[in-house]
Amino acid sequence: MLAEFIACQQQMQRCGVRRILTISGEATWCRQQVEMLSQTLAGDWLWVGAANEKANVTLPSAAKTLLGQEFRHAVFDATSGFDVEALAALAGALCAGSWLLLLVPDWDAWSLRPDEDSLRWSEQPAAIATPHFIDWFRQHLLADAEAVLWRQGDPPYFPPLKVRPNWQPPQGEPKAEQQRLLTQLINAKSGVWVVTAARGRGKSTLAGMLVENTEGRCWLTSPNKKSSERVNLQAHDRAEFFAPDALLERCRRQVPSDVAWLLIDEAAAIPTPLLTELIHYFPRTLLTTTVQGYEGTGRGFLLKFCSSLAEWYDLRLTDPIRWASDDPLERLLDRALLLSEPEDLPVLTPSAEREIVSLPQSDWLNCPELLGDFYGLLSSAHYRTSPLDLRRMLDAPGMHFSAALAQRRLQGALWLVDEGGLDRTLAHDVWAGRRRPRGSLVAQSLAAHGGQWWAPTLRSRRISRIAVHESARRQGMARSLIDQQKTITLQQGQDFLSVSFGYTPALWQFWFACGFSLVRIGTHREASSGCYSVMAVLPLSEAGRQLAQLAYKQLQRDWPWLRERLDIDIPIIASTQQQLNDEDWQALAGFAFAHRSIEASLGALQRLFSEMKVLQGKSAAPMLSEYLHNPTDIASCITRFGLSGRKALLQAWRNEAAAAMKACDPQATARWQAWCHALPSPTQQ
Repeated sequence: MLAEFIACQQQMQRCGVRRILTISGEATWCRQQVEMLSQTLAGDWLWVGAANEKANVTLPSAAKTLLGQEFRHAVFDATSGFDVEALAALAGALCAGSWLLLLVPDWDAWSLRPDEDSLRWSEQPAAIATPHFIDWFRQHLLADAEAVLWRQGDPPYFPPLKVRPNWQPPQGEPKAEQQRLLTQLINAKSGVWVVTAARGRGKSTLAGMLVENTEGRCWLTSPNKKSSERVNLQAHDRAEFFAPDALLERCRRQVPSDVAWLLIDEAAAIPTPLLTELIHYFPRTLLTTTVQGYEGTGRGFLLKFCSSLAEWYDLRLTDPIRWASDDPLERLLDRALLLSEPEDLPVLTPSAEREIVSLPQSDWLNCPELLGDFYGLLSSAHYRTSPLDLRRMLDAPGMHFSAALAQRRLQGALWLVDEGGLDRTLAHDVWAGRRRPRGSLVAQSLAAHGGQWWAPTLRSRRISRIAVHESARRQGMARSLIDQQKTITLQQGQDFLSVSFGYTPALWQFWFACGFSLVRIGTHREASSGCYSVMAVLPLSEAGRQLAQLAYKQLQRDWPWLRERLDIDIPIIASTQQQLNDEDWQALAGFAFAHRSIEASLGALQRLFSEMKVLQGKSAAPMLSEYLHNPTDIASCITRFGLSGRKALLQAWRNEAAAAMKACDPQATARWQAWCHALPSPTQQ
């Protein structure tokens, strides 16, 4: 067996390919086989998985740091949890001739075992079994004629490689495809140039070649310095590296005047607002990024970011360089994790007949083509889509899907998630900031950040993703998908539909037209989109309508102060009713006597201080008054008042709020303080 293992590797080296060997059985037995195999072949034998006695271990959560590096042979330990994003990242770092040993539980019991990785994405309190994805992955392993499976109790079988020509590794000179793009870049006078490609196509090497052929200075930035080392390896350290945030601060202090090129490696992993501002400081910028979804990138990066630029050029690398074409490892993972760019869906005539259908989660494995189209459409519309979403689609509880079909091909996709149904005590604890169970993003946010403590007790369904094929847009397809789900969820006794999205006028116009009402606005821009996160609901029941009305009424009352902090115009009519009411006292008590955030109590605090005439001066609550008047100057406030840090400042704010409440109305303060700690029974309220 060892002779076959070595002979296969020698053949892989000649052909320039990598292969996967799946070792299935008890964890101890699997590790024993790894020990034996790794001693027969020289290599790095990097181990990715849970920490163990091996010295060369990388945790799955840190696997993205491997990108841009190169290793020979590796082990991926999935015996307790299967982080497929980490698996894909590891595969992208393996050089030609490498084995990837995948350790998995007993083959027959694998799909029935709880998967520890599900804790990241299932929104469940404990690990769950993931039978649909495991069956999907096993099908691809068994269907691939060049994948090797070794089950405990059986001898391994090494199927021969397909006939391939001998492979010549790169010799340092640009390949024909690289040379064509390099010539374009050398002759470029201005603009943003974007090179996208799958792993191993030579994007970073191309960037280094550009530095080699540029007379002026070149600056380099990327989310991770180690992953960009290949650029400078090719450029002989001629590109000066800066972390993205440090580079932006430098540019703000002094606009660069003598930099020929800014190179941004793995650009799609950098927050959009930072990226947008950076490129304006340089006449020529080269952005490189992968199109494979395990880093949350892909075609959506081009659609969402690059298409908004005034002058940009779309460059592609398709031929592999670090390994040969039709690499068995790449082919298997592309198919099993849907990493490849989705095929273009057919362009339909306006008269093409369309239908809206519900897709039970259990049917995905019976419709592999539809699963690929659905996931691919989401990837093209939402560039943060990754195999984490594939796992959630297949196995997470409470998932619901609808599809718009035309000529039996997908044109629109809608994905919803069950939320709510918490008991009153848990919902009250969420409101008070004492607990935050997994899941129920909108429902819990309305309790934790809004004033509607009971929101998580209602049953709702959140729209997680919605996408329509480009050729089918502006034909009412998205509205039809939502209307169908509105009918279904109403029949099922749900209280409301909800959605959370980065605010733009066009997006809000769409959701408003669908019948949604604003219920919450975040006070900070999202790092990924540069937009303020907003939440909206579409009421279905009387309880849902009451929730929507009260939440929007609170927004109207808080809008005068929120508007000062948000550099954006949102069509909300501020309320003139600014006297303290029970909702305000509830919010004040939650901040002063529980663990609610100051942002969640901002409007109530402003009304308290206004009603008290700020207690005849700021000195009555100097630290809290300072924040309410200048919320961005927290660091200087800590210094000015001699505090040890943010935690001490927050406690000081709570103490000052409690004192101000007691000075305003001691009885109301005592009543709502008690309510914070013990929720009355329904008959007492």
